[in-house]
Amino acid sequence: MKNGKLELIAPAGNLEKMKTAFAFGADAVYLGIPDFSLRARINDFDIKSILQAAAYAQKMDRKIYVTLNIFAYEAHFKKLPSYVRELKKINVDALIISDPGILAVVKKIWPGAVIHLSTQANCINSEAAKFWFGQGVSRVILGREASLEDIKKIKRAVPKLKLECFVHGAMCMAYSGRCFLSKYLSGRSANLGDCAQPCRWPYAVEDIGDGSMQKTITPNASDKSFDLIEENGYSYILNSKDLCLINYLDDLVKAGVSSFKIEGRTKSAYYIAAVVGAYKKALENLPDKKLAASLHRELEEKIYNRGFTTGFIFDEGKLAQNLKTSKEDCCWEFCGQVEKWIKSGHKYDVYVKVHNTLRTGEEIEIVGPIYDIMKIRIEKMREAESGKLIDEAHGGSDKVIVIKCENSIPQYSVIRRKI
Repeated sequence: MKNGKLELIAPAGNLEKMKTAFAFGADAVYLGIPDFSLRARINDFDIKSILQAAAYAQKMDRKIYVTLNIFAYEAHFKKLPSYVRELKKINVDALIISDPGILAVVKKIWPGAVIHLSTQANCINSEAAKFWFGQGVSRVILGREASLEDIKKIKRAVPKLKLECFVHGAMCMAYSGRCFLSKYLSGRSANLGDCAQPCRWPYAVEDIGDGSMQKTITPNASDKSFDLIEENGYSYILNSKDLCLINYLDDLVKAGVSSFKIEGRTKSAYYIAAVVGAYKKALENLPDKKLAASLHRELEEKIYNRGFTTGFIFDEGKLAQNLKTSKEDCCWEFCGQVEKWIKSGHKYDVYVKVHNTLRTGEEIEIVGPIYDIMKIRIEKMREAESGKLIDEAHGGSDKVIVIKCENSIPQYSVIRRKI
């Protein structure tokens, strides 16, 4: 971030997703290894790949922020010092920390490290912000419970402290994600990055027969149960809607936020491309409310979500639960991602890694940086390896196919179709 520029920060579950995020306009990504990150599953990073990520980001003039944001047990401190030394050698751009013990170790081993306070630390008031600033934290990733008025007061109280805010993605029903349900029901700790997401499970009500109360159970997920009075049938009693603040980025800027974060290290390359591209376009065109509203509709209609909420920014979380289903219906499907293009006569051969079914004759949308959409009809399609003409291609086998386009299509562009 240079000269007060607004920063868009994207999730990176692996190197390819990181490259997709950068291609679609992210200024920085956040990532981490499973041992110390709140994404233990679907996380491909280790020291070697973090080194590769840092080299790629530096070449692109972008940044990587490494998460050390677990709430640590004693056993974690055996591995922590050597990991911090490795990150110091790589010279990553910042460390994201929530545990004061981890912060103390980092300050001993790497006194010059740039420290960002994780949203897990629940910083939602000016006194807490002053405290963390005094501990050497240069940026606070605000707790999702902070309102717009809270943010303004924090910035006024600590003007030199940089503020970062989550603007899009999954919300947790627990306070700043500090949840114990997963540990209780499945033995997997949310606070160590291994959440089984019991808030997304459907719960059934069972009459225990004595007329005094009913009991919920969790089908196909756990044999444990807890008491709750509810109507018969299934209910998504804990399932938060997803956060979407694309219509309110200008309000956040005026409140003092300079960095905007997207949630989703376990999400697909399509999700990253579409969401990062939409938010980048919105940020580059502030305060265009009409464009923001249009992009909001795109995200709502063409990407799987649980329904959208503004969270606690305006209304203290009211109407933020989706009690009917684990996610809203979406009639658009991620079909593939562009690997490269080659000029072929007056047209272009576009090489696509297939993720879901593609067929000749159907209309597709190609979403390129920065959320530029091209609609085409697939006239011909062939296998990249054999050159064989095909009418249909399926995902799941890392198959690459070639389609003809009138224009060159940037690498990492994503393809979707209406289903």
